[in-house]
Amino acid sequence: MKEFIAANEEWLTVSQLASYAPDLNPQEGIWALVKRGIGNLAVANVDHLAKTVRTRLKKIQYRPH
Repeated sequence: MKEFIAANEEWLTVSQLASYAPDLNPQEGIWALVKRGIGNLAVANVDHLAKTVRTRLKKIQYRPH
């Protein structure tokens, strides 16, 4: 990555952000809610995981608070 940044520094601007910054990245809070709901989930395959995540996101969508 450092090589890519150095090779393209004339047009690329890189800013170092905190690894967890919910003030700068509001989706962090959403993913925190999703991860809390699937933390102990044992899935059979990727499709099952994707369906579960979609379900969790849908529940959050109808609970704006």
